[in-house]
Amino acid sequence: MMENNGKSWGNHEKGRKADYMKSAVFYGKHDLRIEDTKMPEAGPGDVLIQVKACGVCGTDVHIYEGDKGAAEVTPPTILGHEFSGIVVRTGELARRYKPGDRVCIDPNRYCKSCGPCRNGYAHFCEHMTGYGTTVNGGFAEFCAVDEGQVYLLGEHTTFQQGAMAEPVACCLHGIDMCGIQPGHQVVVIGGGMIGLLMVQLARLAGAARIALVEPVESKRMTGKALGADVCIDPVHEDVKAALKANGLCWVQAVIECVGRPSTISQAVEIAGPKGTVMMFGLTGPDEQIAVKPFEIFRKELELKSSYINPYTQQRALDLIDSGRIDVSSMVAEVCGLDKLKDILSGQELRAKGKYIIAP
Repeated sequence: MMENNGKSWGNHEKGRKADYMKSAVFYGKHDLRIEDTKMPEAGPGDVLIQVKACGVCGTDVHIYEGDKGAAEVTPPTILGHEFSGIVVRTGELARRYKPGDRVCIDPNRYCKSCGPCRNGYAHFCEHMTGYGTTVNGGFAEFCAVDEGQVYLLGEHTTFQQGAMAEPVACCLHGIDMCGIQPGHQVVVIGGGMIGLLMVQLARLAGAARIALVEPVESKRMTGKALGADVCIDPVHEDVKAALKANGLCWVQAVIECVGRPSTISQAVEIAGPKGTVMMFGLTGPDEQIAVKPFEIFRKELELKSSYINPYTQQRALDLIDSGRIDVSSMVAEVCGLDKLKDILSGQELRAKGKYIIAP
């Protein structure tokens, strides 16, 4: 699907009221409705964005399934937190942007007053506003956003690429915490959108050998093209034996991007002495893992996790615009809002790759 880079926003369907827009509204577990909702109004410090692309995230799937994501969702809410578009209107106090600007957003707005915010840990804000979670987001034709959460797209960045800035920003926070140094060996478990981003970021961090563990052949092929030295099928191969056979004998970092107890346990098993296990994949809130403390003790492992994207949005945009990271090869399809429910409910569809909604 070709992108529309035009600046016109008078594109409502014939017969629809001018002050209404098409939206995907979440009403509860497995209850997502495509309906007309009132157009949002830009507050004094807001910008009104005509949404051009909005990525479907694993967090959206968790919410659709009735689980808790990174934030509480109170229905009815328009989901969608990975989005880009065109500024069409600004509030009277908004000064940074003008109509026609091509932008994306960081969906997590901090209060700046609570304890975590005042002590340098704003991503644990006690009063966080999340576009697409706690307030309406980007699975709609328009969204009003505080201008402090808005970022200009680079000259070479498309709307679809701009919508991927938020997942790249989240991955950057996780990769920073892994402590990868030039020459390290890294294993990424899971070759979805996030895993394929992690493969590239590990390479940019200086990893000498990178392995991708992924059962889907097409994703292994994409991983190979994006920088994985070794791609392993965990269904038909012994992962530890395959790593050893391919020269990964001391793995300094294992990045788990699936969010399953079994693959987290596998990550602990694969990690070498003094290694870091990054539990990046989002599990269900009530999931539990079986960990052998002796395994952690004897290897002095560090178990870490990564929560959202504090202060990494601009770095993500700069990487995308420079062409140093590919956010397009893993996209399966760009489609309309009417297909969103099928994507959220269809594991087989999601297995094909990343989906982007163009409202």
